[in-house]
Formats: sequence, C-alpha cells, structure tokens
Amino acid sequence: MANNHEQSTALGDIAARQLAIATRTVPQMGTITPRWLTHLLQWVPVEAGIYRVNKVKDASSVTVDCSGRDERELPQTFVDYIEDPREYLLSAVNTVLDVHTRVSDLYSKPYNQIAEQLRLTIETIKERQEAELINNKEYGLLHSIAPHQHIKTRTGAPTPDDLDELLSKVWKEPGFFLAHPLAITAFGRECTRRGVPPPTVSLFGSQFITWRGIPLIPCDKIQIEDNKTKILLIRTGESRQGVVGLYQPDLPGAQSPGLAVRFMGINHKAIASYLVSLYCSLAVLTDDAIAVLEDVEINKYHEYK
Repeated sequence: MANNHEQSTALGDIAARQLAIATRTVPQMGTITPRWLTHLLQWVPVEAGIYRVNKVKDASSVTVDCSGRDERELPQTFVDYIEDPREYLLSAVNTVLDVHTRVSDLYSKPYNQIAEQLRLTIETIKERQEAELINNKEYGLLHSIAPHQHIKTRTGAPTPDDLDELLSKVWKEPGFFLAHPLAITAFGRECTRRGVPPPTVSLFGSQFITWRGIPLIPCDKIQIEDNKTKILLIRTGESRQGVVGLYQPDLPGAQSPGLAVRFMGINHKAIASYLVSLYCSLAVLTDDAIAVLEDVEINKYHEYK
C-alpha cells in the first residue's frame, strides 16, 4: 500500500505563504451603487437652509396682443404671484462614527483605518440620501408629483407606448427616465417582443438604453411591491423650471457639497468620535417637470417561436 504521507522534497505552499506579502484591497461594500440620480440633478446652494419656490397665480390672466398696422389700444396687464409659496427646508442625514485609537494607531498600514471607516460611512450616508430624494414623504420625487402627472400601464408590463405617454406629460426638454433595474429589464423585453431594440448611449463612462433618445437610468431605491414598481420621467435644472437638488454650502469640515465631517473628541475609553452630516432636499419647480408610470409589472415574460 502506498504511503499517503510521503516525505516532502521541497518547501510547500502553506509554509511558503508565511513569508509572502499579500496584496490587499480596501474594504469592499456591496451596497454601494453609482447613484446616478445625484449626478444628473442640478444642485442649488441654499444659504439659510430655506428654498422658496415662487409661482405665478394665474398665467392665463397675463394678456398680450400682436400689434397691427393701426393705432389700436394695447392691453394692460401684470403678473401676479401666489402669496403663500412653498418653502423647502433642508433635511439632515447624520451619524457618529466611533474608532478606537488603539486600532487607528496600530493597524493603519497600508490603509488608514480612520480614512476607510469614514469612506464607507460616507458612502452609506450618500446611499440614504438618494433613497430620501426619491421616497421622502415631505420632499421626495414620488411624493411631489401632481395628480394629473400620474398614468398607469396599459397591459401591466412597461411598453414603448407607456413611455411615449410619459413623454407627452414631460415634453418640455425631458431629461431622463428613472427606474428600478428590473423595470428597465422588463421594458427591454417588451421592446424585443415588438422588434424595436432600444439604442444605447454612453454617460459617465457607462452604457444606458434609451427610448426616443432619452436614457433610462437605473436606481434600486425605487421600491418593488408585489412585483410592481414605478417609472419616472424627469426634467432637471432651474433654467428649465425642472427638478433641482438643494444643499447647504460652506459647512465646517466640508468634504463635498452639503456633506461635512467633524471631529468630536476622544472619550475616557480612548474612542475617537466623528460627526458625519449631510444636508439636502429636493424641489420640483413646476408640475410638468416630472411624471410617473404606475403599476409597472416586472415579472411578465414572453415565449419566442
């Protein structure tokens, strides 16, 4: 019978690895997404934490005339404003990060422990920010859509006809569709079934499918319930009377627009604390800046013969 434990004639892998230096990565976190929505919004600084949206009371009352070649009397008019415009207040996303000084002192090579802890905490806060921009009951996109800007799918699955209907609601310089990745996949299946595969466009170094030249931007913060979700169409920018993001500028310890990190001190247990704060909100300047397609089914498939 052969000996299964033969004498080694050379250094083995396990022992050799004790002298080797492993190439390390920074900590990876699967919940981090591209957060395309925050990239596509125009961000407006709000100096005192308040953003007031002024509107015209009755645009139809503003009268003008196309002058003829006579001496007719010109109309007299004025533009009246609503007396109680909506004010948007910035919302805060906060947390306190604790790092033991022993850990940061002893184990910060090759990667700084405090820097990595802050990076992952900031990523999590920014993920929450995008979720609030969509779902917050006070200012989120899904709660800021006028009743006449809601439509429903015709057959359940999102079809090209449904997206065309959305375009009729936001026809003034539409910017992008915003949808859960599974809703975009469902739309792709409907296009394939009809033989009209949607073209793609490159944005931020990534490829997005489009409809009528408008990109479909994926976002996993749009909820799915009972295999149904929603698709948004958005116009952005102040000059276009669209949707704008709001942030607080010039924060102490600012790391990026609206986000600050401040050292809070070291307690008697040698734990250092850092306050991480992000201040933001969102405003829809006119009703026709956003529309939503509801009851979008994501589990409808077809057999191809």
